[in-house]
Amino acid sequence: MTDIPKWAISRSVKLASLPIGVAGRTALGVGKRIGGRPAEIVASEVQQRTAEQLFKVLGELKGGAMKFGQALSVFEAALPEELAAPYRAALTKLQDAAPPMPPGTVHRVLAAGLGDDWASQFQEWNDKPAAAASIGQVHKAVWHDGREVAVKLQYPGAGPALISDLNQVARFARLFSVLSPGLDIKPLVKELKARVREELDYELEAESQAAFAAAYDGDPDILIPKVVERSGDVLVTEWVDGIPLSVIIREGSADERNRAGELFVRFLLSGPARCGLLHADPHPGNFRLTDDGRMAVLDYGAVNRLPDGLPPSLGPLGRLALQGRAEDVLDGLRDLGFVPEGLDVDAEAVLDYVLPLLEPLRAETFHFNRRWLRREAARVADPRSPAAQLGRQLNLPPEYLLMHRVGAGLVGVLCQLDAEFGYREEVERWLPGLADSDD
Repeated sequence: MTDIPKWAISRSVKLASLPIGVAGRTALGVGKRIGGRPAEIVASEVQQRTAEQLFKVLGELKGGAMKFGQALSVFEAALPEELAAPYRAALTKLQDAAPPMPPGTVHRVLAAGLGDDWASQFQEWNDKPAAAASIGQVHKAVWHDGREVAVKLQYPGAGPALISDLNQVARFARLFSVLSPGLDIKPLVKELKARVREELDYELEAESQAAFAAAYDGDPDILIPKVVERSGDVLVTEWVDGIPLSVIIREGSADERNRAGELFVRFLLSGPARCGLLHADPHPGNFRLTDDGRMAVLDYGAVNRLPDGLPPSLGPLGRLALQGRAEDVLDGLRDLGFVPEGLDVDAEAVLDYVLPLLEPLRAETFHFNRRWLRREAARVADPRSPAAQLGRQLNLPPEYLLMHRVGAGLVGVLCQLDAEFGYREEVERWLPGLADSDD
């Protein structure tokens, strides 16, 4: 029997505080407008304060609320740094300081998954976890055949807590219209709940990892650990040593950072074409650079299933934008659902919004760096700017949620790496239609 965490009531109280807080701030804003303050300034203040409370509460909670907060991190570029920075810090602190399960609980999870004689499966076992996250922890061990393995164990009660969080978030979906009026949040919550259920399913994760491992078997650049055993809430895979991407970001040489950036992009973009799957958790902690120069990739709980590869419209749409064909770009975004039905927007304004995001594709090589990313963030963060006003009106179709997460994460990690390489060639290789002519 699973143990529902005792903090479930307090998490629900914190989540329930969000709509109450936004209602109070909205009423205050109405009062200020009656008092003569400009409406756009009041609206900006309400938006920023709502965002501050939203990200603070979601950042303080683990499980589904934290995962929803991570999905909402795409809005960070539209927030002042003083709001976004504490939110990022809260998530990082939670991920780094997740309390480990006590040994007795660890043994119960192992027994439920591998049987009462679970210890006989290992030559060596260590109760101290090598890593911990929001829904489970990983132990390094030696399998009975002598292989070093990573043993992933799910926290008891993680599933009910995650789904409960997301159900709570769904109840006040209207709150998020304060941040982005054009965003249809309910289908996003539904999509996220489906993805979270997949992350809880270790059998599905094992299938995904096995598919990646088969597709990249013998690859000179990418290393995928093979699945060794999967049962219940226990997943055993090969252990992989290497330099974590976070260490390369902090200490790596220029050559190491450039190499890591190139392989990072190659893996993320090639998955849909090679095995119909997109690795959807581009966190630096999931990537290692091995001694032989390969990129090892871990954790396949979050995967976007794309049996036909990346959407065929993305490449041609990017090409139309680079060619400056504003009306065609607007039509394409409407067809895909990024422009809400009935929204009257200027095609040139949409092109002006999109083009700077495609700047890395304009040259043979591009230098990803924080200065460029900050400039782009500033462009869409100022509520007085046309880009910010337009961005708040656009929608994110649920089928693009994970792709958007990967795209945003990819660019963010490349800028952290300060990487410079042939980005355009890599993207053209895996995104059909981007380099094609109309002839």
